[in-house]
Amino acid sequence: MRTAEPGHPSAIGRRVHVIGNSTSGKSTLAERLAKALQADFVELDALNWLPGWIGLNETDPEELHRRILHATRGDAWIVAGSYSALSQRAFWSRLETVIWLDLPLRVLLARFFRRSWRRWRRRELLWGTNIERFWPQFALWRGSDSLLYWILFHHHRKRRDMLGWMQDPRWSHIRFVRLTSAAEVETFARIVEAGAGPAVRVLPHETVP
Repeated sequence: MRTAEPGHPSAIGRRVHVIGNSTSGKSTLAERLAKALQADFVELDALNWLPGWIGLNETDPEELHRRILHATRGDAWIVAGSYSALSQRAFWSRLETVIWLDLPLRVLLARFFRRSWRRWRRRELLWGTNIERFWPQFALWRGSDSLLYWILFHHHRKRRDMLGWMQDPRWSHIRFVRLTSAAEVETFARIVEAGAGPAVRVLPHETVP
């Protein structure tokens, strides 16, 4: 397996944002790419969540913005997560590639059930002292406090937003790569891991069916 040498350009660059709906696999892919490209791995959820599931995005967005700026101050980082308004404000002007994980809703829902159950049963720690809350995640009436609500009701909005950003002249310097299945994600990751140099060919999807 060959990885990029420090400072060596890759086909996707070394300032990358992996974005997508919840349970699409953003953190998993971003961590693999960061290792392959010898770049910092930045998980936005880890910057956002305080103990007791207090989110800076709601309680102190300026502090979250400061944390994101600090985490992306270098020249090589792979960011996982959305927080779109803050991300665009903080680092999209320097971004080289957006990798959009646009997996089918049925796949996201199946992953949601499996992941939530596993994390709850194992009492996995998430971002400090937080532990998965299983049943509240299903409470659609709680609005965005429910992960199931978030997946269901933000899926199509996220697609509309992404299509708009791809056509927005502010982001014409960014390469957009759309991956629409777990198989495409795995193939993409292996290509980058196997040869992160400029010979790697990246073919982005530019439209949504």
